[in-house]
Amino acid sequence: MEHFVDAAPGVRLWVEEQGPSDAPALLLIMGAQASGLGWPDALVGRLAAHHRVIRYDHRDTGRSTWAFDQQPYAITDLAEDAVAVLDSLGVDRAHVVGLSLGGMLAQLLVADHPDRLLSATLIGTCALSSTPYTRPDGTLLPSGDLPGVAPHVLEMWALPVEDHGLEAELDRRVAHWRALGGERIPFDAESARTSERKIIEHTGHYATSTAHGRADTAGMDRTEELATTEVPTLVISAPAEPVFPPPHAQHLAQVVRGARLVEIPGMGHALPRQILAPLAAAVLDHTAGH
Repeated sequence: MEHFVDAAPGVRLWVEEQGPSDAPALLLIMGAQASGLGWPDALVGRLAAHHRVIRYDHRDTGRSTWAFDQQPYAITDLAEDAVAVLDSLGVDRAHVVGLSLGGMLAQLLVADHPDRLLSATLIGTCALSSTPYTRPDGTLLPSGDLPGVAPHVLEMWALPVEDHGLEAELDRRVAHWRALGGERIPFDAESARTSERKIIEHTGHYATSTAHGRADTAGMDRTEELATTEVPTLVISAPAEPVFPPPHAQHLAQVVRGARLVEIPGMGHALPRQILAPLAAAVLDHTAGH
């Protein structure tokens, strides 16, 4: 079932629901510049066997409002959009699963709206905390000194996005997912191309926005709130992660009170078919307990 939600003045969000309407709600929050269709149908289907699964397009993605230049916003506003989605669907409390930027937004929900969450699962993201990372040997590493984005990904992000037609844009997106996937799981270029073609058809065009990269990032530190939260939190560790490499997941599990860490072998900063079953199993095991 599809809806459009008025999240803020002049902002409409595309929202989709799958699964039993009376099952516990599970909200999927995608990463930067990514449509809600970035959550693979196979993963959504596994989760929807047990949950009322909700996925949506952020502002400036998919079928939602594209208007950053006329109506700029902060990253924290994107977290409030998630609350607006729950409000519009009459959901008092939900499990939330966030990937990349979505994992940051999920942390903002944990900190600012704990009364709206049943649990949180954080994937491929970094901690919104200034607490240092405690290494296995007991020494401390300042949070600002954790490893950065892999050079090959940074090089790709630095390239200008030029319009050379649909097929060239699909080539670019497939190459991007190849870079994000890591090197431990064989890359399925055809599957990535099919997925991106579907997203383009859903969106109605193949333009790429830079809005999320330009959005205001001020006021996102939640050190104290994450250290004292009572929201049950699962952190997914991806050993081949090139955007927030290890030990970002381990650090995140340390700074969120009571967080549990589960590793998905071979996983990078993407959702290939090989990791969907273990990822769904980890999420469902977590939500079933809360």
